[in-house]
Amino acid sequence: MIHAAALAAIVTAGPTATELTVYNQGFALVKETRTMDLRSGRQLVNVEDVAERIEPNSVAIKSLSAPGSFTILEQNYQYDLIGVTAILNKAVGHKITLHRVLPNGDRETIRGTLLSSPANGMVVQADDGRILLNPSGEITVDSMPEGLISKPTLVWDLESSKAGSNTIELSYLTQGIGWTCDYVMALEKDGATGDFKGWVRLDNQSGANFANATLKLLAGDVQRVQPNQMARSRGGYDAAPMAAAKESFAEEQFADYHLYTLQRPATVKNNEAKQVSLLEAFSVPVRKKLILDPMRSYGGWRPQEGEVGTGAMKPQIRIEFKNDQASRMGMPLPQGTVKVFQRDKSGSLQLLGEDAIAHTPKDEMISLVVGRAFDVLGERKRTKFEYVRDGKTIRGANETFVIELRNRKETPDSVTCIERFWGDYKVTNPSMTYKQLDSNTFQFEVPLKANEVKTVTFTVESRW
Repeated sequence: MIHAAALAAIVTAGPTATELTVYNQGFALVKETRTMDLRSGRQLVNVEDVAERIEPNSVAIKSLSAPGSFTILEQNYQYDLIGVTAILNKAVGHKITLHRVLPNGDRETIRGTLLSSPANGMVVQADDGRILLNPSGEITVDSMPEGLISKPTLVWDLESSKAGSNTIELSYLTQGIGWTCDYVMALEKDGATGDFKGWVRLDNQSGANFANATLKLLAGDVQRVQPNQMARSRGGYDAAPMAAAKESFAEEQFADYHLYTLQRPATVKNNEAKQVSLLEAFSVPVRKKLILDPMRSYGGWRPQEGEVGTGAMKPQIRIEFKNDQASRMGMPLPQGTVKVFQRDKSGSLQLLGEDAIAHTPKDEMISLVVGRAFDVLGERKRTKFEYVRDGKTIRGANETFVIELRNRKETPDSVTCIERFWGDYKVTNPSMTYKQLDSNTFQFEVPLKANEVKTVTFTVESRW
């Protein structure tokens, strides 16, 4: 019987081609082409330069040059890397030499046995009998402890039926690398149009460099089982449609997700944050809306003798545009953060606010909350409330509301007042026309002249 430990290890060459698919959930799929110079029979193969945060149970190997010519009997992932702490941990129980400087300036060399590593508080038993607790100084070990490696390594115990060069495809999942999208909407002075720019931000903390890789980004919510992983410590524009920036990403639908492929090789270094242009669109039509929505936080609320959803309020400022070709857009947008700017009278950009978007397909509306209005105010009051009784049993309620809107600006504006009620109800005596959005929601569109104050009144009759 041949013991694997007695076999001389073969080291694979580094990857000749790399493809990196990064998911927006903090992990990536690495696919590499490598070459092994195998012997016939059983042997060990070391695969170096894999990610430190590799998921070993995801490793897949396929021979490209000689399919079926070898079988992997066993796989081990070695990640005990050379470092001061790792060396001293393995040197416990062995002889060391301590060089230190005493308070009077004298130098002392102490020979002794390391009883405890710095992780637990270093203890050294000197050959002269002294016990030194957490001594400071320079430590010399007699030899490098076994089992330490300079880089993370996959070790394969394999049996090959064919000697010679064998080109393989190696793929695996790794944690510690993810991507997000950052968007910028720069509005013109009038706020009616804006330029939209998207960036991809990659953050690689996987413990590996990926040089000249084919980079792909998958947008979507991929279901994964959360494993119990072994802990590892380690230190005036043309009205053109939306388009990917030059040599940027090409988008395609993949299954029920969207895949973005960078049209040039990219190097993604370890412990590096990288930004890559994703897309851009010019002169996108934009609409600003002021929204007063006092009952949004009270889903299922029933009338009572309190004052829920009343009082002074500042309307939301929303910026809305449609992600379609008519708006010079029309590309599926991965989730991310949108920063909205607008040019002032001098032409300088000023920040209006920012909001997050979810994964947004083409032809869908994007609505961003960027802040609260300063000079447009709202106040909602309930001026009447009475229960409707059937004998002693309460069967419903009638209530009247007044919404006062005050425009303190020198320019006209409008406010969308959204009202929410649940159950069996009807609206009576409205002071202006309203639009029913669904069974629980209706809204008033209230235009306001400069410096105008306007009121909206209505009664709701609820039954239960």
